[in-house]
Amino acid sequence: MQSRIRAAGIADIDEKLRGGERLALEDGVRLFECDDLLAVGALANREREKRHGAKTYFNFNLRLEPTNVCVASCLFCSFARLKPTDAAAYTMTLEKAWDKLRQRAHQPLTEIHVVNGLNPDLPFSYYTELLLGFKRIRPDIHLKCFTAVEIAYFADLYGMTDEQVLTELMAAGLDSLPGGGAEIFAPRVRRKIAHDKCDADRYLSIHRIAHGFGMKTNVTMLYGHIETIEERVDHMLRARGLQDETGGFQAFIPLAFHPDNNQMRKLPAPSAFDTLRVHAVSRLMLDNIPHIKAFWIATGLDVAQTALWFGVDDLDGTVQEEKIYHMAGSPTPEGVTMSHLSRLVRSAGREPYERDTFYNVKEPVPA
Repeated sequence: MQSRIRAAGIADIDEKLRGGERLALEDGVRLFECDDLLAVGALANREREKRHGAKTYFNFNLRLEPTNVCVASCLFCSFARLKPTDAAAYTMTLEKAWDKLRQRAHQPLTEIHVVNGLNPDLPFSYYTELLLGFKRIRPDIHLKCFTAVEIAYFADLYGMTDEQVLTELMAAGLDSLPGGGAEIFAPRVRRKIAHDKCDADRYLSIHRIAHGFGMKTNVTMLYGHIETIEERVDHMLRARGLQDETGGFQAFIPLAFHPDNNQMRKLPAPSAFDTLRVHAVSRLMLDNIPHIKAFWIATGLDVAQTALWFGVDDLDGTVQEEKIYHMAGSPTPEGVTMSHLSRLVRSAGREPYERDTFYNVKEPVPA
């Protein structure tokens, strides 16, 4: 493999990594431009195995989107509806949202992941009661809810500070923040594809506040649309910079752009080749974020499985009820079983481990 790395022209990057030297923007760009994906993947796999060996993590989780009514007009979004009267617009009653958990009383769920549209017609109490109700039904459930974009919207809509919003949600049961809404941090791209939601500085500021409150969070990157390679690497470096400051990010999650049923439908979806490279470069650039996650809903199960040799150590989880990617044309199942995930991991030559949200692991999943 060393001869292959030399032939690919990235031997100096290999030396940096072996010496514990941090990669710079120009290194990330070269990794994206390198003709030999397998050479890049080998470097990422070495860094993955240095941290996690063959372990691959996932959890038993439920994904809920209680409302898709949204004032934002992101070009890439197939989920949101601008008005409650629009076709396919919906807002769950609290009882209906709580029933999603009640109906799974027999399942050993450990986490509910909640994201929403930016709905202008709901009171703040809808969100606090939503959390309180989940905790009443199952006090030990972990609530990973509301993106930084939602937190910013709540603050602006209800006349609160970001700190006040987080404080009140935490009092109602919020345990951590998901990483959605990051898209691409570059202002050029953000102005074009998501001009009417909070900018990158505020997104990162809200995660900084959450980390200061002791919460763990994730961070995402939407790739495969109009962003440049340099903007991808810059996005990673901004996440790395906040992690240097707070240490609060648990996982970096590349999210593949899906073109179906949105305003960017003329663009092609990213290829499997590009998806594997993005995950590999993420592992190499983000030396201080513990986990790189392949969100199988976005990548597809086969590519997520392959990515376990390209820097990825986490497959998210069972992801029951997901709507955002499926409304954008994802052909993946609407939820998979723990045994299915375990088989995928084992057949890829890795070891499956069930985790909770904080990566406390159980015994290896039995074969």
